[in-house]
Amino acid sequence: QVQLLESGGGLVQAGGSLRLSCAGSGSTFSFYRIGWYRQAPGKQRELVATITSGDNTNYADSVKGRFTISRDNAEKTVYLQMNSLKPEDTAVYYCNRLTTADFPILDWGQGTQVTVSS
Repeated sequence: QVQLLESGGGLVQAGGSLRLSCAGSGSTFSFYRIGWYRQAPGKQRELVATITSGDNTNYADSVKGRFTISRDNAEKTVYLQMNSLKPEDTAVYYCNRLTTADFPILDWGQGTQVTVSS
């Protein structure tokens, strides 16, 4: 089964930036629809950004204008650039391969922790 590995999280002050990476494998990675999710303590996991094989992107209202999802198929990596971070962005961030209806396909990885201090 294809696996995705998240990295790049950390501790940042409000207003700061981080770039998360989602590293994949396999010769068909470029065809995958990929989503970034996050889960804050006590809350449900939510989908915050998606990118298609054709580089079409979509964002949750809560991150629109602040987060940018992109992909480098040669590196088999999808990125999430997060700017103007807020304390409410604090969560564990996960990536996953998606169906065309934006349902996750793969088992969840360990994610990467993002903590934004006020």
